[in-house]
Amino acid sequence: MMTQRDRTWAAAGQRAETRIRRQGWVAALGCAALIAASLGAHRAAAPSGAAAAPAALAAPAPGDEVAVFSGGCFWGVQAVFEHVRGVTSATSGYTGGAANTATYEEVSTSTTGHAESVRVTFDPKRVSYADLLKVFFTVAHDPTELDRQGPDEGTQYRSAIWYTSDAQRLAAEAFVRRLTADKVYSRPIVTQISPLKGFYVAEGYHQDYFVHNPDSPYIVINDKPKVEQLKSALPALYSPSPVLYAAAAPSSSK
Repeated sequence: MMTQRDRTWAAAGQRAETRIRRQGWVAALGCAALIAASLGAHRAAAPSGAAAAPAALAAPAPGDEVAVFSGGCFWGVQAVFEHVRGVTSATSGYTGGAANTATYEEVSTSTTGHAESVRVTFDPKRVSYADLLKVFFTVAHDPTELDRQGPDEGTQYRSAIWYTSDAQRLAAEAFVRRLTADKVYSRPIVTQISPLKGFYVAEGYHQDYFVHNPDSPYIVINDKPKVEQLKSALPALYSPSPVLYAAAAPSSSK
C-alpha cells in the first residue's frame, strides 16, 4: 500500500533562514551545524509477509540507557543516530498512542496520537544524553516545525522528546531554554517533552531503511545530507560505521 505524503517547497525559504541562524549558535559550541532542506515526499510501499510485521526490540545491554526522539520521518532520524559514537542501537517505531494502532498504515492517518520515533540505546560512558540532544536539535530535525517536518505533514511527524527519567526531562527542558535564550531560531521551538509510556517497534521494512535504500530520491534529498552534516558539524560524535538494527535485533526477528 502506498501512503501519500505530498508536500511543496513553500517552506524552503523559512528553513534556509533557520539553518543560517542555527549555524552561528552551533559554531559557539565548536561546530557549524546545518540541516538539509527537506524536499520530496516520504512514501513507503508496505510489503506483505515477514517484512511487514513489527520488528523485535532488543533489550539494552547492561549499563546502557534509553532515549526516545521524534523528529519527522524515522528513516533519517534512525540513520543519524546509528552514526553517533556511543550509540549501541537505534530502532524505528511509534510512540504516543495505543499498542493496537501502532502500525504504519494507521499512524499515517494522523489520528492515533502516535509519532514516528526512534528508540536510542547508548553507553553513557561514551556519549552523554546532552550530546544526543545536541544531535537531535542541530542535525536530525528542525524543532520549529509544528506537526510536520520538511515535506511530510501530520501529527505523526511532530517534534518530541520522550524522557525515561527526571534527569532526561530536566536536561531536555534546559536545552530548549538555552536555544530559546540564544535566539537560535526565528520561530518558536515546538518540541514536546513528555514521559515515555510505550514504544512500539515499526515494521521490519522500516528498519535501516537508509542503508537498504541508498538511492531512493527521498533518502538522497532528505536524509543523506543529515548524516553528512553530522560528520562535518559534529565530528567528535560521528562514527563512520553505523550500528545497524539488523545487527542489534534479537535473533527471533530474523
